[in-house]
Amino acid sequence: MTQLENEAAQHTSALGPLVGLTREDIFGAVALMLRETASDPQRLMKHGQAMGQDMVKIMTGKSDLAPHPKDKRFQDPAWQYNPFMRAGMQYYLAVQKGASQWLEDLELDELERDRARFVSNMIIDAVAPTNTLAGNPAAQKMAITSGGLSLMKGLKNAYDDMVHNKGMVSQVDKKPFKLGENVATSKGSVVLRTDIMELIQYAPTTEEVYAIPQLTIPPQINKMYINDLSPEKSVVKYQLDNGIQTFVISWKNPTREQGAWDMADYVRSCREAMEAVSSITGSKKVNVSAGCSGGQTAAMLASKMAADEDDLLGALTLMVCVLHPKQNDIEAGSLISDNGLALARRRADKKGIIKGDDLSRGFAWLRPNDLVWNYVVNNYLLGQDPPAFDVLFWNADATNLSASLMGDFLTIYETLAFTRKGEVEMVDHKIDLSKVTSDLFILGGVTDHITPWKATYRSTQLFGSKDVTYVLSHSGHMQAILNPPGNPKAKYYVQKNSSKKLPGTADEWLKGTQEVAGSWWPLWIDWLQERGGEKTKAPSKMGNKNHEPLDPAPGLYVMEAC
Repeated sequence: MTQLENEAAQHTSALGPLVGLTREDIFGAVALMLRETASDPQRLMKHGQAMGQDMVKIMTGKSDLAPHPKDKRFQDPAWQYNPFMRAGMQYYLAVQKGASQWLEDLELDELERDRARFVSNMIIDAVAPTNTLAGNPAAQKMAITSGGLSLMKGLKNAYDDMVHNKGMVSQVDKKPFKLGENVATSKGSVVLRTDIMELIQYAPTTEEVYAIPQLTIPPQINKMYINDLSPEKSVVKYQLDNGIQTFVISWKNPTREQGAWDMADYVRSCREAMEAVSSITGSKKVNVSAGCSGGQTAAMLASKMAADEDDLLGALTLMVCVLHPKQNDIEAGSLISDNGLALARRRADKKGIIKGDDLSRGFAWLRPNDLVWNYVVNNYLLGQDPPAFDVLFWNADATNLSASLMGDFLTIYETLAFTRKGEVEMVDHKIDLSKVTSDLFILGGVTDHITPWKATYRSTQLFGSKDVTYVLSHSGHMQAILNPPGNPKAKYYVQKNSSKKLPGTADEWLKGTQEVAGSWWPLWIDWLQERGGEKTKAPSKMGNKNHEPLDPAPGLYVMEAC
């Protein structure tokens, strides 16, 4: 994996929180900064003088301003040895330093300061010299060595993005990938199709299978084939090869007419899928796994089934999923306000759906250096193709989100619904995870910026389950899940004494952990097998008389574009 691929994979919008930013909140943060600045001219003069002193040092060659060692924008030797380039870099760093010191000196509360810091960083990142041909020595060298062809290719890439990618800079070369041919290749069949979902049953690869099957509930904002990208990193294949009867839901990409689909509809569909899985396998229990927003849906499903005294749910796995959010957990959480949430609801209701492209665009601007300017430099200034990487191909295969479901996710965020036992009503019941007693396996990622691991750990305290396992993968968001055996750098953390009850906080838990080399997948599979019932002969065909096989995996719904 190249450096560009790795960075982007860490920041996929994948299973991210569904709370966006609004122009009003961003402009409000700017207005606040300007108002505070005007309120104290002496403070502004003080910082102006400090920046002026930095400028004098730069002009006289006495400045020691240098970029952070991890700032990849200034790694070209020209920034060190070319006096003009070095001065340009230092002017930019002086502005960055001055803005940071100025913000720290403003009389703002912590929330206001976070908002101001986020907006100012976004602006400063945009004006970095490396974002232009004149200020990027690597791009200049490429133009010379290619005889100008890199510039021509960059213009073509920009034109293609304007015409074919709705104005967003491409993060992936999609051409090498085709669903069912070199992506999502595990054999199986659609065994149930409704207006809202397809249920896919995968063909067993072992002679015997565990009697209790596994159903995966994917997030509604991404397509299900993240579970089956390629044979070497397919969760589906790994389950099959270890005797797990594997089923996956594939959500239909909603259109404006389907904007009324809400959490109740999705939970109802999950129960319908579970009943079909039970019918096909003959099992009275169905184990369930889900990630992020799919995990929130699975938690709602578990709560509803507990309220209905429905014991079909077996063991439950939640991956990189936040059920107890706090404002500082999510990207730019300080910019989210009551006004912003209300506006998001109104805009969603007006349009019927939130377009997948809009979700991707909004997320990209939360991390502009990694997800925008990084690719502007690579694609336009250097004239390089974006990487052909399957995770990024999946991430760019955006899906729409129904307005009603968006509203329900916002309600969950606003009310902290999963933390308040029996106080919040949704999906025709009062949400209460303390009534859910299923065995739990919960996964977090050390460097996950989307669902921070300490936030995922809070879920361990919400359920009524006596058997709870928490695993911390030494990876980012998607890498935490897609972590197959064979990676020499892989490792994870787990509680030393597995029989001991998990402590109340993530920090306490971390003190009692041990580091384990390798992928966490074998640990999880062992956990699933222990809860998989007896072994039985593998089925020779898909479905049954009530659920006849339809189209081959990965089905039809996954092929639908926005």
